[in-house]
Formats: sequence, C-alpha cells, structure tokens
Amino acid sequence: MVKRYIAALLLLCWGLAALPYTLVIDAGHGGKDPGAQSKTAKEKNINLAVALAFGKLVEQNFKDVKVVYTRKTDVFVELDERANIANRAKADLFISIHTNATAAKVGPQGTETYTLGMHRAADNLAVAKRENSVITLEKGYEEKYEGFDPNSSESYIIFELMQDMNMESSVKLAGLIQKQFRNTAKRIDKGVHQAGFLVLRATSMPSVLIELGYINNPNEAAYLTSTAGVNALAKSIYNAFVAYKK
Repeated sequence: MVKRYIAALLLLCWGLAALPYTLVIDAGHGGKDPGAQSKTAKEKNINLAVALAFGKLVEQNFKDVKVVYTRKTDVFVELDERANIANRAKADLFISIHTNATAAKVGPQGTETYTLGMHRAADNLAVAKRENSVITLEKGYEEKYEGFDPNSSESYIIFELMQDMNMESSVKLAGLIQKQFRNTAKRIDKGVHQAGFLVLRATSMPSVLIELGYINNPNEAAYLTSTAGVNALAKSIYNAFVAYKK
C-alpha cells in the first residue's frame, strides 16, 4: 500500500514538473488607448517594444517556458481581459509593462516596479489612478468593475482589505527587476511600491507592474524610444526573470 502511494505521488510530481512554465507578458495600453504621451512618443509603443524584446529573449533561451502575450500588435485590450488571458493560461507569472508620467511639465527620472497592495503614498495612488483610468474607454465599465471609479480615492479602500497570497513572490520579483534596472540598464532606481492596480487585482498568480521611466522627461523619452534603451530594459527584465525562476 505504501509503495503504491509513493508511486502515485511520484507520478503526480512528474506530471506537474512536465507542465510548461507559463509567463504572461502584458504590454500596457494599445489601440485607441495611447497611454501617456509626449511630443515625441506614445507609451503604448514603448511598452510593446520592450514587451516583445523581453519575450524574444525568454523564447530563445528557455525552451521549457511558454510565453503568452496579451497583445503583440497595436490593439486595445480591456483591463479585465488582460487578467483573464493570464488566468485562462494558468500562468505562473504575470508581468505588465508600462511607462510613467507626471502632471508636471517635465517629469523626474527613474524606474519603479509595483505589486498589488495599499498605496501608502500619494504618488503611488496617482500612478494607480492614471493606469486604471483606461477602463473608462470600455463600454459598460461601471457594471463590469462593480462601480469602481478610477478617479475616486474611496474606491481604492478595497485594496486595503485584500489579502494577496502571492505577495511574497511578487515583491521578490519586483526587487530583482529593480536591481537589474540599476545594474544592467544603469537607470535611476525609484524602488518597489504597492498600489491598487486593477490589472493585478484579478490575476491568480505572482504579478508585477513595471514603470520603465517618465515619458514627460525629454532625456528619458529619448532613451525609452531608442533601440539601445529598449534592449537594455528588456535585458534587465529578462535577467530578473532568470534569477526569479532559479
């Protein structure tokens, strides 16, 4: 009886090990939603370029990893569908790629990575509000998101009540990403933060949202739209993924 139990357990473990590791890469915004904009660039294009470059590195070097993209072209994908894509794929990891902006005429510099959680600073809440405001482009968003108002501070109280079972893994990955942005891409490290992002709320696996830099800073915009910048940022995320997977 014991031998049969052990054999069955080994078969189960082998079966789980045989399942492909699934990584979902989400290029934020797209289509009718340009995201943040400057005189020379649109966020949606930067996000997509880095997402595709990052995904290509994974596909070339990890034959055991299945890469799923929420979009590979300039199309609009609703926020809840981005999370649904990851959940349907039974993803092991979800990485959402974005580009930051501020209300100031000239923004600061630096990268930051977010996990789902309480926005303990006003700046974190401002970033979450900006990224979540895309739902207003969706038909019937009031009902779909159960009355959530992306511009109301009161709507974000729900994130203080949520328990994220993947928080530890998400924070670990976020830290690795920031380390690589600092060491590989030589960017200013603005740290790991928590905020109430709708696209992370609905995912059932470790997940992070990356802000690559500030599009309303001319120096950062030039870097973010350059081939060298895109490749360095993609390589940084890839290196962090390698370390996380190990």
